Amino acid sequence: MRARFMITVSALALVAGPAWAGVRHPSVVSANPVNSTPHVLDGIVNALALVGNTVVVGGEFSSVRSGTTTHRRSNLFAFDLTTGRVSPFAPYLDGPVNALAAGANGTVYAGGSFSRGLAAFSVPSGAPLPSFGATAYGGEITALVRQGAHLYVGGDFSHIGRAQRTALARLDATTGAVDPRFTVTPGGGRSEGEPKVHAMAATKDRLILDGSFTTLDGRPRDQLGQIDLRTGKVASWRTDAYVPHCRDGFPSYVRGLDVSPDGSYFVVVTTGGAAPKTGKLCDTAARFETYAKGAKVKPTWVNHTGGDSLYSVAITGKAVYVGGHQRWMDNPFGKDTAGPGAVPREGIAAIHPTTGKALGWNPGRERGIGVKAFLAVKKGLLVGSDTTKLGHEYHARVGMFPMP
Repeated sequence: MRARFMITVSALALVAGPAWAGVRHPSVVSANPVNSTPHVLDGIVNALALVGNTVVVGGEFSSVRSGTTTHRRSNLFAFDLTTGRVSPFAPYLDGPVNALAAGANGTVYAGGSFSRGLAAFSVPSGAPLPSFGATAYGGEITALVRQGAHLYVGGDFSHIGRAQRTALARLDATTGAVDPRFTVTPGGGRSEGEPKVHAMAATKDRLILDGSFTTLDGRPRDQLGQIDLRTGKVASWRTDAYVPHCRDGFPSYVRGLDVSPDGSYFVVVTTGGAAPKTGKLCDTAARFETYAKGAKVKPTWVNHTGGDSLYSVAITGKAVYVGGHQRWMDNPFGKDTAGPGAVPREGIAAIHPTTGKALGWNPGRERGIGVKAFLAVKKGLLVGSDTTKLGHEYHARVGMFPMP
């Protein structure tokens, strides 16, 4: 185990807030990105959070530009949502940021593979919060969800502070202390590594998580499961949709996950390679009903790319936005080709929430590795990736599609 430095921090007053109440848009966003967002000049953006009117951006990068001014930033920076002006927020982190979560009273949590693994900062000053003392050991953090007084942390770590926790923990959002009442443990990693949580989302009473695991507290939950937050126990909801393997090199292939603004359904996106006519959910977006009954819950719909990975998803009520390095959607019969009925959707797409078919929205995006972060805000949809073209314009690694 590689030890990580601890930050000691001061009391942070928290106001309980519904983490599941995502932003609901009245329409699909415009296909023309705003001109005001700054440019990340190298690396990749992995995570986005909104604190007041400030967008916090995490990833693996060293410099950003706003207007004609270039700023040095170590894997974390912030900008004004309205003007795009880069803020003085400039904590130094010595490794990539994989996940962000907005806190209370102008604060943000960051998780990743930097030395501490987990940190909390004031926005926009960038000062570490003296009361928050959580430190991760034995692996990285890949997912964060704050719900009121609790902070849920996912990854492939083995300990938070001195408490043994495998891949999943619930912390006091003020102090970072591990909650001894929450002990759900992912098990049975689908690769040579230990179990890992890739993504999480919450409703008012459920925590939904996906990753490289086959069990939750010993109960079969292959790559996807739910925890009942009223009891802190594994929920009865279960699917076998992700039991089949895709191909060698992708023993675990679930990636992004988001829940609808009303909490009634969620969508999972995957990598894994094309699997036409097999029924496998490789390289797909799939909708599931949050409160469906039964031990073999089936997806409500599935949309296939035909061989390209999807990494991120955001649900706004009017659309399910998906991003990766895909070339097509509506492509169940394609195998790195455009099969019958496929529609071109380079790097980014919008899916109808009910039918599961691609909407006409098609701004285009330079593909690269893919979209690693979405954030729906009232003013539109923020996008984070590793490329410099969005909507056929130069928007380096960060951009926003506004409401029309």
